[in-house]
Amino acid sequence: MRIKKYQFNSLKSEKMKKLLFVLAIATTIFTACTDDEDPIPVFSGDTLNSNITSDVTLDASVTYKLTGPVKVKTGATLTIPAGTVIKASGGFSSYILVEQGAKIMAEGTASKPIKFTSAASSPAAADWGGLIINGYAPISGPTTTGLTEIDNSEVYGGTDASDNSGVLKYVILEYTGAQSSDNIEHNGLTLNAVGSGTTIENIYITYGGDDAIEFFGGTVSVKNLLVINPDDDMFDCTQGWSGTLDNAYGIWTSTYSSTEKDPRGIEADGNFDGLYPTASGQSNFIMKNITMVNNAVPASDSDKTKIMNCGIKVRRGATATITNALLKGTGKAFYYIDMTDDLGNGNAASAISLTVSGVTAVTSNIKTGTGTFPNVSVGGSNTGATTSAFAWTGYSF
Repeated sequence: MRIKKYQFNSLKSEKMKKLLFVLAIATTIFTACTDDEDPIPVFSGDTLNSNITSDVTLDASVTYKLTGPVKVKTGATLTIPAGTVIKASGGFSSYILVEQGAKIMAEGTASKPIKFTSAASSPAAADWGGLIINGYAPISGPTTTGLTEIDNSEVYGGTDASDNSGVLKYVILEYTGAQSSDNIEHNGLTLNAVGSGTTIENIYITYGGDDAIEFFGGTVSVKNLLVINPDDDMFDCTQGWSGTLDNAYGIWTSTYSSTEKDPRGIEADGNFDGLYPTASGQSNFIMKNITMVNNAVPASDSDKTKIMNCGIKVRRGATATITNALLKGTGKAFYYIDMTDDLGNGNAASAISLTVSGVTAVTSNIKTGTGTFPNVSVGGSNTGATTSAFAWTGYSF
């Protein structure tokens, strides 16, 4: 009897061990599911043309087709892995917009950048829209919010200066800037009230319509930006932007020709379109280590399609701190620096140091109108941007 009892207890013990083992596995699975560690679903298919309402990840092995507007809705995150290629068609209506409270996590690498480009067989500027990010950071104006230029149903702005809209690293944007009218047009990268919690660095924007990059308010900073042949301005800000642009290089090649009447290297407005000169929070930003190149060959000194309106334009209440800036090339500019505007000059507290090499001023070096700008100067030996930071793009300087 003792032997049988012993055998029974041994069997019971072995069954208990198995049961505990199964329960342990079940507990582990349950814990993993309840600790917000569920795998983010991979996007199904290869066509992007509708809203993203929950977290989703693209597949770097798939070449995606962007054929319509894609909005990353509030609360959702779009993750784009290194090496992903997205080809857009459809003109103005093909774009990606990240709403307030949504995120884009586009983290490429130097060897595997993320590329947004045109699907056309012979791509050109303005083939598609671009990338727009909306945040909750402050803007200048009569209210704390604004309406997105290309879609007035999308709001941006708020009071959260440290708002985080995600990450852009090693990202290429090509052939952007489609427009529906002269006043409604895409840029390459549009940053609407994007907060300082957002990381944007190592960006390459090439052959786009309108501006390469434009900041509409916000506090976000951008580092290592290369721009080639934008139709309008290289670096543009308005509506109370207060971030930093560090190590930026813009080039107009010898074949460049603009459809705009006043293309510039830097254009800076304190408030939106000069409509709110008394509003608080006017643009007060830093740009440092900046190079602007104009190698376009104008037919005459009145050829606005190939002559920079100016290297740097600061107006409408903006306060600019621009250091180690270099304007160079074989082309021309009507002014090296212009601090004036019919709707308000730049702030007298602006401090700008610009060295010019090769570029000819058609009218005068600095335009100040009736204003006084004691800390704005042309001269010195500034070296501008560090081009080694752009080796990953393959561009030959």
